[in-house]
Amino acid sequence: MIWWCKIRAVPLLAASTTGTMLLGLVAGNVELPIPVLTGQSGQFLLAHLMTLLPAVTLLYGLGRADRQTEGVAARRVRIWDAGLGLAVATGGALTAAACYFMLDLELALVLGRNIAGYTGIALLLFPALGPPVTGGVLAAIPLVLAAGGWRPGGSPQPWAWLLHPADSALAFLAAIVLLTGGAATAALWSRPPLTIAAQP
Repeated sequence: MIWWCKIRAVPLLAASTTGTMLLGLVAGNVELPIPVLTGQSGQFLLAHLMTLLPAVTLLYGLGRADRQTEGVAARRVRIWDAGLGLAVATGGALTAAACYFMLDLELALVLGRNIAGYTGIALLLFPALGPPVTGGVLAAIPLVLAAGGWRPGGSPQPWAWLLHPADSALAFLAAIVLLTGGAATAALWSRPPLTIAAQP
């Protein structure tokens, strides 16, 4: 268990999740100017980018492991990895709920929801694509949604879950589906991830 925590950089992951919540509550309401492809731009918060950090840190820890060696290990490491992702999302959600009920900050709900959604995407893609490709996809998601996820009136498209306001049930459902699907994929995937060979 100790070696797994060291390889997965669990202390760093806990610190990044806590730091994201704290910094997000302080500066996450700042709006960023993102050009849009169609329609009219809406509100794009700094929190939509900041909440990538826990998922990226999770990918860093997962990418440090030797997946082929762990594939024949006696311990069920993949289930532990899925549990680690669920722990990150749960920690973010509990912190968000506490901040919302104690301080009445709707931004906290956005932070918790986004952390869960990004973590689910990381868990969903990592087993097949590996850390470099999954990290690139994660980084592109908020930019793609910000550029193409708005309706002409300035409201978000139904599929652009990240852009929905804090009280959007659809966005919370999307984050839960992503997290559940990602945890199941991480726990059950049996093949090693795609590797990109370095050019000589």
